[in-house]
Amino acid sequence: MSEDTASLPATIGVAGAGTMGAGIAQLACAAGAQTLLYDPVPGAAERGAQRALEGLEKLKARGKLSAEQVRDAWRRLDAVDALEGLAPSELVIEAAPEVMDVKRDLFGRLTHGILAEDCVIASNTSSIPITALAALVEHPERFVGLHFFNPAPVMRLVEVIAGVQTGERALALARATGAAMGKRVIDASDGPGFLVNRCGRPFGLEALRAVQEGLADVETVDRIVRLGGGFRMGPFELQDLVGIDTGFEVSKSFYELSFGEPRWRPSTLSARMVASGRHGRKTGRGWYGYEAGGIVREPDPEPPAASGPVGLGNGLVVIDGELTIADELRALAMQAGWDVRDPGDADGEVPFLILDCAGTPGDEPLQGGPIALLCAEASLASLDGGGPAAGFHALPPLDPGGLVELTRTSGTSDLSAERSEAFFGSLGLHTAWVGDAPGLVLGRLVCQLVNEAAFAVGEGVGSPSDVDDGMVLGLNHPRGPLAWGDLIGLEHVLVVLDALLDERGDPAYRAAPLLRRMVWEGRLGVATGAGFHDHGDLPGD
Repeated sequence: MSEDTASLPATIGVAGAGTMGAGIAQLACAAGAQTLLYDPVPGAAERGAQRALEGLEKLKARGKLSAEQVRDAWRRLDAVDALEGLAPSELVIEAAPEVMDVKRDLFGRLTHGILAEDCVIASNTSSIPITALAALVEHPERFVGLHFFNPAPVMRLVEVIAGVQTGERALALARATGAAMGKRVIDASDGPGFLVNRCGRPFGLEALRAVQEGLADVETVDRIVRLGGGFRMGPFELQDLVGIDTGFEVSKSFYELSFGEPRWRPSTLSARMVASGRHGRKTGRGWYGYEAGGIVREPDPEPPAASGPVGLGNGLVVIDGELTIADELRALAMQAGWDVRDPGDADGEVPFLILDCAGTPGDEPLQGGPIALLCAEASLASLDGGGPAAGFHALPPLDPGGLVELTRTSGTSDLSAERSEAFFGSLGLHTAWVGDAPGLVLGRLVCQLVNEAAFAVGEGVGSPSDVDDGMVLGLNHPRGPLAWGDLIGLEHVLVVLDALLDERGDPAYRAAPLLRRMVWEGRLGVATGAGFHDHGDLPGD
């Protein structure tokens, strides 16, 4: 069977009727397949089928399904009370607990006298290698990963994962099934976290490192990520939602399966939280406290009014540098009414503020007024050790209502600090003061997301489009990391990573070879027309 001829199986079995299994069964019967739902716990299959019906009814209430479609789907869904009831299946999707012994017993029974030899078996596992699971079944070429995201009926993504022995027929059937369920199907090779969960690792791990290094507290990191990065939820809020203990076990699994990859090193902060019993929402306390199921944190403030230079000196600001962030700051400042000039064009006037976005360690910062240095190629202490400059960092797209991080050293003058805060506020941007480091908080987090995605693409785990679609559709990120890297400018991403590696001496910050090679080749992203994605011809080409 080729991918072109594969179609939704007539009968799909789902082994496991918990939250994921019930959701998958709902998708299968709604797509048109006769669906058999099994669970070894007495009554669990019936409860799972009822949850699937409730999900279908919700879709009807929202106008997504007609009453007739709901009735037809419900008629196609059968709860079976014995594993042998899955025998007619052409595809069985396993949604059992993530316990190897449980899966070993399940697959052993299914493939010894129950399922036909040509029945494809798919696992919804998110953490166990598909190749290892395939070794548990007869005819491992029929075994494939089919990873749905929670909640399965809502999330628009499914990963199809090939183990070492997975055959093309199994892959084609899995892809066709996902497509018939209305999902964006992406391919991933076998490995820790497959594609999406692997590429999402830095979101939590870098946040933990930032807190552990004293750059910011938990609440500040989450606020920066929400306001500066456009994420719906900060990394610590997400850890509380998922369960800190669950996330810690996943981190340990990644680290062990990779034989000690530094990028995936678990955090001692997570270990401490787990030991304390503060596991998140489910225990009533995690990084945040919870009352009546709600989160106890301050609401995000409204952005300052974009007042421009009114009341702020002569309205002159000097901006230097060729990175995309420098261009965005120029555009925002001019839109707000500032007199924006390049260095050397101030004609002897002392500017309200100088923004130096081109500083490198060892270079003398620009002179002639209060100054803020972009902390990309190094920390502020390295760029202006003992000097009066303030530091800042932000990432494109920088729109009103976004956030700029600020930092200072013992030598930073109050004037540079105050004017930096006032200038960014005049553009309608939030500000947050954090500790000193290359990329500050959001920069290091996002640059590591780009870096992990570049490692995955370079290692053939997935394509750039699959990575970006997966992160948006599977993890609700505001944009794909590779598209974001192209927008930021890959040279900007690389200098932050190199600076972190140089200052920290931690191989977790080594740049992906593919990322470095693309910068060497001048494929920097949107600004050059090509990066991880093709952005077409530049104006004037």
